[in-house]
Amino acid sequence: MTATTAMPGVVGPKGAGKGASSGAPRARGPRESLMSRTAAMLVMAVFTLYFLVPIWWLLVASTKSPGQLLTTPGLWFADFNFVENITALFEYRGGVYWRWLGNSVLYAGLGGLIGTLIAAMCGYALAKYRFPGREVIFNVVLGGVLVPATALALPLFLMFSQVGLTNTFWAVFLPSIVSPFGVYLTRIFAAASVPDELIEASRIDGAGEVRTFFTVSIRLMSPALVTVFLFQFVAIWNNFFLPLIMLRSEELFPVTFGLYTWNSQLNQIPELRSYVLIGALLSIVPLIVAFLALQRFWRNGLGAGALK
Repeated sequence: MTATTAMPGVVGPKGAGKGASSGAPRARGPRESLMSRTAAMLVMAVFTLYFLVPIWWLLVASTKSPGQLLTTPGLWFADFNFVENITALFEYRGGVYWRWLGNSVLYAGLGGLIGTLIAAMCGYALAKYRFPGREVIFNVVLGGVLVPATALALPLFLMFSQVGLTNTFWAVFLPSIVSPFGVYLTRIFAAASVPDELIEASRIDGAGEVRTFFTVSIRLMSPALVTVFLFQFVAIWNNFFLPLIMLRSEELFPVTFGLYTWNSQLNQIPELRSYVLIGALLSIVPLIVAFLALQRFWRNGLGAGALK
């Protein structure tokens, strides 16, 4: 007679099957990963359509003659009059659209460059120099980030009217070169990307503070400066409320405000509708060019930050 002794920890076949099934994790990884990727792609596709459909409609409308804008399908082409529409826009009222476009380039381009430089110098000083009141100044800058630009428009108008600068180039340009967010971003980036040892080495070599900033530090801060410039350029280019309250002369209008004045006259001059559409399409071209030209600096900076 053979005796069977139950050993501790040994479970029969039926029990072993239950224990294995209860203790092993469920294999749902690949399926859940596929579902999450599909859901993410659907969300991105919806938002892509949300942003691209208006641009597509604007492109299609810019190719139509004035009589076809309201009588043909909005999302598909009719007669291709794109070149004729551009020519008519540039010739209307002596080429005033060219003047508005040039004003926007001057406001946004020059304002973005000077605003970026000022923000870089302020952020670098707050990050690398220790002086009384440094944190107070930085907190004030953070407070400026939280204040919307529309809330400052009326005080700016009152200040500029006191010194007689309303309805001038400076009324739009001077407020545009101040960027609290740019100061905040450059301070954070300078503190992380500009080593104190490198600054000390530059000082030992005999370089002054200004030379150290422009020859050493500003190169290390270039990704943040490109970001600040793009934010400034887009913000100034799309600025509408400030020119609205500051400017009265048509020759000083930026392109956004100029197109708004045309759009407000559609009841009296219906043919302006096609000019507004083709002008709005052309007005986004400088923004696209700026992003395409500067994205490589942005991408290189992000890659360098990832390596750090």
